[in-house]
Amino acid sequence: CLNLSGDRMDKLGSVGRASQGWEAKVVDSGGNTLPPGEDGELLIRSAHMMSRYYKDPVSTEKAFSDGWLRTGDVARMDQDGFFYIDGRMKDVIISGGENIYPVPIEGFLRGHPAVKDAAVFGICDCRMGEAAAAKVCLTQPGACTEGELLAFCQKLPKFQRPRKIFFGEVPRNPTGKIDKAALRREYSPKHPFQDNIRQE
Repeated sequence: CLNLSGDRMDKLGSVGRASQGWEAKVVDSGGNTLPPGEDGELLIRSAHMMSRYYKDPVSTEKAFSDGWLRTGDVARMDQDGFFYIDGRMKDVIISGGENIYPVPIEGFLRGHPAVKDAAVFGICDCRMGEAAAAKVCLTQPGACTEGELLAFCQKLPKFQRPRKIFFGEVPRNPTGKIDKAALRREYSPKHPFQDNIRQE
């Protein structure tokens, strides 16, 4: 995709339209194309893209659907055909049947004057399945409290509000991406019946 933001300042935040020779669409879990504004998985297609994973037919089969490459990105397209990336499919939090996308919430939290960085991830919740939690790095120690940030999050839709906020450095991998798996390992409690599940 390409976004010449100097020409379309109203589309800042978008990765742009599909470039010449490429097709892109956003689909639901059943592979149905979604209307503008709805989040789903971004699929792309071109004569110039990869055709398979080298000597890995299993991964190839998972990656392709009727000639379309499944990117694993959560995206939405607006009425003008501009695409916006809202995260990764593997990081979507499913809470009480609602899909929660971390990227918009992270952006919201970074809008607080005391927040330097933020990461939103799912933790185990016995009633809802998962709940949203946040790891927040403050501009300086004690710049605000958990209660103050939770109050700030009241501006979000109820299902998007983090249930718990942890403070400290946000872990990132060598490429600079947030390490959500590390956060889940550190903060998500075990399911209360996990120890009673018989291993076959």
